Amino acid sequence: MFEQLQNKFARIFKNIKGHGKISEKNISDSIREIRIALLESDVNYKVVKAFIERVKVSAAGTKVFDSVTPGQQFVKIVLDELTSFLTSNENDINLKSSTSVIVMSGLQGSGKTTTAVKLASFLKKENKRKPLIIGLDLQRPAAMDQLKVLAENNNLDYYIEKNTKDPINVLKNGISKSKEQKNDLIILDTAGRLHVDKKLISELNDIIKYSNPDEILFIADGMMGQDAVKSSSVFNESCNLTGSIITKLDGDSGGGVALSLKHVTKVPIKYITYGEKIHDIE
Repeated sequence: MFEQLQNKFARIFKNIKGHGKISEKNISDSIREIRIALLESDVNYKVVKAFIERVKVSAAGTKVFDSVTPGQQFVKIVLDELTSFLTSNENDINLKSSTSVIVMSGLQGSGKTTTAVKLASFLKKENKRKPLIIGLDLQRPAAMDQLKVLAENNNLDYYIEKNTKDPINVLKNGISKSKEQKNDLIILDTAGRLHVDKKLISELNDIIKYSNPDEILFIADGMMGQDAVKSSSVFNESCNLTGSIITKLDGDSGGGVALSLKHVTKVPIKYITYGEKIHDIE
């Protein structure tokens, strides 16, 4: 997904590196090209504006070093600002020494169920946890069957209840099951809808209030672009997100959702997923 943006930046940098010295016009032209590249990669226009301003300020206030060409220096300024834009202090997943709870939130179609299974498998292997995935998506008929198949195929504990519309009751019973089985990690696969609505947010807040989670993660479809930015903002304001996971990064969209999501929500991107395999998560 990031190849498009990388190729655009490579062309811009190649051009500016070719100049013996950097003038205000060179920088202005390069910044304009960077702006276009980001917008074409589906970065939110407000985010592009904020990023460009940071680059301008850094470029104007930077001392020119004799050891590098001005073109190389400008490339480093852009790289530093991109790194700063995407960096967080709390990148690691927050897990208690006892039983931890992670809530997976997001819109329908973002890949929550698949990501819940990928995350459970990852934390089972990397953090030596014994996870239980509780299926709380009672809106989508196939959700529980999907969770059952994925969990069983990957030797993961799961808890589902059919013929019920009360997610809190399922949650209570699932937590009881986790105590019986001595699971030390509970991942809650919540319901999503095509659009954010009051009922969705209310149900999610009830789940959060009852489960007292260590992490509330927003699952963003990397192919959604601007829609992911809008919905993440609403979820963040309503549910106090602690992080995000961007899915489907093997797709062919511009990749701008990563920059936009981080800037808009101010929460770290904790994982990315790509591909269909259980281990396609980093």
